[in-house]
Amino acid sequence: MTPAELSRTVLRSVRGAVEEQELSVTVPARIVVEPPPRPGCGDYASNVALQLAGPAGRPAREVAEILRRRLDGSAGIARVEIAGPGFLNFTLGDGALVALVREVLAQGDGYGGPSAGQSPGAPGPVAGSVGGGAREVVVAEVLARIDAVAGVVGGREADGHPVLVPAPYDLATLIARLGSDEARWVLLRPAAHDAVRVPERPVQRESNPRFQVQYAYARVRALVRNADDLGFVSEPGDVGLAPTLGGATPAVPPTSTAAGAIPAAPPATAVDGASSAVRTGARRQSPRHSATVPPALSAPSAPSSLQALRTLLATYPSVIEVAARLRAPDRVVRHLEATAEVFFRWHDVCPPLPVGEQKPLAVHRARLALAEASGTVLANGLRLLGISAPAHL
Repeated sequence: MTPAELSRTVLRSVRGAVEEQELSVTVPARIVVEPPPRPGCGDYASNVALQLAGPAGRPAREVAEILRRRLDGSAGIARVEIAGPGFLNFTLGDGALVALVREVLAQGDGYGGPSAGQSPGAPGPVAGSVGGGAREVVVAEVLARIDAVAGVVGGREADGHPVLVPAPYDLATLIARLGSDEARWVLLRPAAHDAVRVPERPVQRESNPRFQVQYAYARVRALVRNADDLGFVSEPGDVGLAPTLGGATPAVPPTSTAAGAIPAAPPATAVDGASSAVRTGARRQSPRHSATVPPALSAPSAPSSLQALRTLLATYPSVIEVAARLRAPDRVVRHLEATAEVFFRWHDVCPPLPVGEQKPLAVHRARLALAEASGTVLANGLRLLGISAPAHL
């Protein structure tokens, strides 16, 4: 169940309560569900009961209890709990991740919106093709793509674009200095009111958020190629919560950094291209990240990494909608950064490929499917930003 599906389910419960006169309120046009603010509060949360309490003339927890009873037992929802003054916390059923992975893989380039992936693959415009400075040119182009993906009809007027802090260089100069991908990332990453920080040169290591996102996608493609060499393909299923090394769960020593302990990579297997050379020398946690990683990732464990990755994949379509509504392409950039970081954390604890002499198991096929779904979100987001999604790095 995706956040959009959960939102519609909650909306139906409100509508049912109104129709059966349990609540006397105007049914809202939409209901927001989002990841809870801290671990241990389920998969998603909503403050709909607090919003309806005033118009209904009833305490928020009473409204929440009416909705909880109606939602209890709904398909895809394992548990509904009331927290605090009247928040509804939702825990999804065991099949939620499998259903999500199937949906992402089935939609492919279309995941994220009705037209995702149909046109965003083209490179960005050359300098001077649109009026304004470098940042205005790139942001306007990407917002047009986001609008198309989000289903905004007729585009936006000029006053619908954000007021941006100008970039210190023109677009041609930035591209000549950094290359097209890095130039676009540098221009799109800051919020509208933040200044653009231009590096001296692009750095091809994972302390560079743009590289980490592209590398995560390249890593997914390498996993798929190597799985093919080993004679198996992906199949959504139970991904397990611990490394599978000959049936035992090995102790994985952490690497201490400024941002916390990160599980070391599992023993190497025969992985091509986007793995060994870069990964051994470059992949490490960096405190520079300001991407919004779900709170469930407070500890680098298999369950927390898996929950965080599921949340990031499921909320990608809503991030596109929010980026369109707030005129904020940086929301997409930061979502991709968080997805890449969480993907690597999960991947390092739960390797998708067999290790050593181990034969491919169902859990490897399931993990490969989750990796492919992660790659789909990364590739769709990169194309939306007009940035390449390389299969090899």
